[in-house]
Amino acid sequence: MPSEAEAVAALRENGFAGPIALAIVTGTGLGALVEAIEGRISLDYSEIPGFPRPGVSGHGGRLHRGTLSGRPVLVLEGRAHAYERGEPAAMRMPLAAVAALGAKRVLLTNAAGSLMPKAGPGSLVVLTDHINLSGLNPLIGEASEARFVPMTNAYAPRLRAALRAAAEMEGLFLHEGVYAWFSGPSFETPAEVRMAGRLGADLVGMSTVPETILARFLGLEVAAVSAVTNFAAGVSGGDPHHAETRAVAARAGSDLARLAAAFAARLPET
Repeated sequence: MPSEAEAVAALRENGFAGPIALAIVTGTGLGALVEAIEGRISLDYSEIPGFPRPGVSGHGGRLHRGTLSGRPVLVLEGRAHAYERGEPAAMRMPLAAVAALGAKRVLLTNAAGSLMPKAGPGSLVVLTDHINLSGLNPLIGEASEARFVPMTNAYAPRLRAALRAAAEMEGLFLHEGVYAWFSGPSFETPAEVRMAGRLGADLVGMSTVPETILARFLGLEVAAVSAVTNFAAGVSGGDPHHAETRAVAARAGSDLARLAAAFAARLPET
């Protein structure tokens, strides 16, 4: 397994060094954000030692560097999911490399199913918290004391405030909600969705939570936004499938790109 140092060295050699105001991870069908990056340079994950190869359609598998609203950013176009190889820490190397290159904060995006009747397909939801229903954790096996990561404010309040201000500036309505992580790859059953709702979930999905845990372990501030692609199973007639997820995410992608650009412009300096 290639080391973090090898990955970082390869990225520096390819022009990815320098200040980074924000790292962004894009979810299924949300790669349109890449088009908003100015002065973009790109590298396939396959060319970066230790980076995973995403195995889900709608995840490009490329790392980009450039500027967004004049701020230097790194965009990880696509992710590897825990369900692809049974590895909840699948995104550890990319996030560790991003942190080693100097990023201090990350915006995670995903496609999710909604339990909220008022937040239907096409809605954007900023995450306030999460529930891990997968039985997995990306830090299992980590030997250092740093594995005991506090998660009280996993989604940084000041970054959530910046996202709300960015949405208002762009005329976008931004819902708030709690995201429940199921391992996938099968979609949730109506009974599982009812259970998640009773536990306090507003959204369900198959990603983001392990990345949030890893990012906090690595010292990164985290913000996260879900693009609602469907109602969850049994909610308002919801019967999700992957083709629907990709199609609706692509339509929501332009709103998410606007939100991310306005968010980058309003980032705290420190």
